[in-house]
Amino acid sequence: MDAPTEETGGGKSLFDELSEVTSKPADNDEWPTAVRADERTTANLCAPGKNERENLPSRHRKERRDPKTIERANLMNVSKLLIKELIDSSLAHGRMLDDDYIPLQQFFIVLEHVLRHGLKPKKGILSSKKEFWWVLETVEKIAPEAAEITTSVREMPNIRTPLGRARAWLRLALMQKSLADYFKLMIEQKDRLLQDFYEPGAFMLEEEGVVIAGLLVGLNVLDCNMCIKGEDLDQPMGVIDFSLYMKDGKYSDSTDDDNGEGNSKMATILDQKNYLEELNRHLNATVANLQQKLEQVQADNCLMKEDLAISKNSILTLQAEVDELSSEKENVTTGYQKQMEAAKQDIDAERATYITSRAGLDTMYADVKKQLEDETKLRLDVEKELELQIGMKTEMEMALRLLEKDIHEKQDTVIGLRKQLDDIKAINLELYNKLQACESTVKHKTEMVTKLEEKTNQLVGAMKEMEQRLKQSASDKVAAEETARKLGQIIAEKDQKRSALETSLQIERDTRGRVQSDLEQEREKLAQTQLEVAQLKDLKRDYSELIGRHEELQAQCTEQESALAELGSHLSESKLKVEDMREASALQREAHWASDETATHCKQCSKEFSLARRKHHCRNCGDIYCSECSDNKMPLPSSSKPVRVCDTCNEQLLHRYSATS
Repeated sequence: MDAPTEETGGGKSLFDELSEVTSKPADNDEWPTAVRADERTTANLCAPGKNERENLPSRHRKERRDPKTIERANLMNVSKLLIKELIDSSLAHGRMLDDDYIPLQQFFIVLEHVLRHGLKPKKGILSSKKEFWWVLETVEKIAPEAAEITTSVREMPNIRTPLGRARAWLRLALMQKSLADYFKLMIEQKDRLLQDFYEPGAFMLEEEGVVIAGLLVGLNVLDCNMCIKGEDLDQPMGVIDFSLYMKDGKYSDSTDDDNGEGNSKMATILDQKNYLEELNRHLNATVANLQQKLEQVQADNCLMKEDLAISKNSILTLQAEVDELSSEKENVTTGYQKQMEAAKQDIDAERATYITSRAGLDTMYADVKKQLEDETKLRLDVEKELELQIGMKTEMEMALRLLEKDIHEKQDTVIGLRKQLDDIKAINLELYNKLQACESTVKHKTEMVTKLEEKTNQLVGAMKEMEQRLKQSASDKVAAEETARKLGQIIAEKDQKRSALETSLQIERDTRGRVQSDLEQEREKLAQTQLEVAQLKDLKRDYSELIGRHEELQAQCTEQESALAELGSHLSESKLKVEDMREASALQREAHWASDETATHCKQCSKEFSLARRKHHCRNCGDIYCSECSDNKMPLPSSSKPVRVCDTCNEQLLHRYSATS
């Protein structure tokens, strides 16, 4: 797509206006630096006429410099003024910048001139065209995050020209505060990106490009909000009002310019310092987060190494089992080959008998020419039998597909067994489920085999019926010879029908050969199914062995659990004994041996002691009771034999012993 030509419109460009200002000397004989960016005004600014050269001040009568260096210097000075004025005015107002802010509009105009300076023309259909949109498109090659800006600009429906797309790209980059970063990347990669677009001596290829990239860093402190969709970015380039940068309609002297440049440099340096400090804090935070993540990753790596070692050991065991299964498979295949050879010999013998029987049938078919109605009925019966055979064939194909699916499922289960190495119980469950599936498939296959056997028996019965019919036709032949004398007039019609019957007989012979070939294929498939049934039995045997191992492991687990339960019961008993001993010791500490002199009545029944009612000490609590209230004997920790205790202590000790038991 060719770029459109630059439209000048009715307004003057930036450098045309500056050339008019510089062509008129000031009253105080102070001249500003010549400003221009268009090759069409180079001769007017850098090569003045004779009268103009005589009127120039003495400090401007210097040697002639390179026009491109003068253009770069002019663009550099104007860019500094605009960026300084933009930062100062935005900080003074303290608000977010929008589309109506005049310094921001003038900044974008100067930035367009900077990017357009020294740009190689892109040859179009009508004329040479200069557009810097293709330069900005290449930024996404070195900065992938710029691809989002480029795609959003391409998808804008109100922008139709490359110039409008370039303007929208610059505004979006400034709003995202990444314009300085993109310029810095372009300057660093200028040998790779910019050499194809710019001529030697262009602004972006010289040192001024590095300076402008540094100045743009100061714009990161600004907040911009511009409505790009509602703005007409395809319009011609605007004009800059230089009255904002002049005093009393004239340019300031060289000292003021120097002071302004110093202040602008100081402001840009401070802005860069603040930006770098914020960037440093952000980088420190990201480094801390990355260190934490690195520690977590290292811990996870250690755990994964342990899991890998465990999985390798289990893989080795499974590999040994796979080798055993492969050896068993080889044995099964050799047996299957022997069975196939025997089956082939049987098939050859059956084929020979079939050929002999078919020769006899051909001779018998030649005799049966006049029995048209019977033969048509027989043909219909044969067609029905063929349909049955076709149905049987389809059923066999479905059975084979099911068998193939089962084989694929078994292969998938083997792969799953290799992967699921960590949990033995999950493997056992999967094997159990697979065994159920195999049993269902075996049942289904046995049913199919029984159906096939029934169908083969039906075919044998049909063959016997055919032989009986042929015998009947032979007996009818004798009767037909007797009636042939009476049917001499119908011979001509019968001959025509005979020819048709011969063709039908030929067709029936062909169909009979096809049926025989299908029968042979079905026998081969039956042999394959029997082989697969044998393989399934082997798998069932392996599964039974695994179940036995699982039961042994479960028995070991139950034994260990019972042992743990016994240990727990012993521990609980020992704890209870310790508690009993502690309680007994506490009771012994608390109990005091009551004296006989002070006790006059029983402590429980309060009856007075006498010669008939004697005093007895409780060996547990130490109090004095009568014989009726202390007629109990219980073993105590302090004595090896049962001793006398009171009724209350007896109940307490019984309760304690029952709890321990």
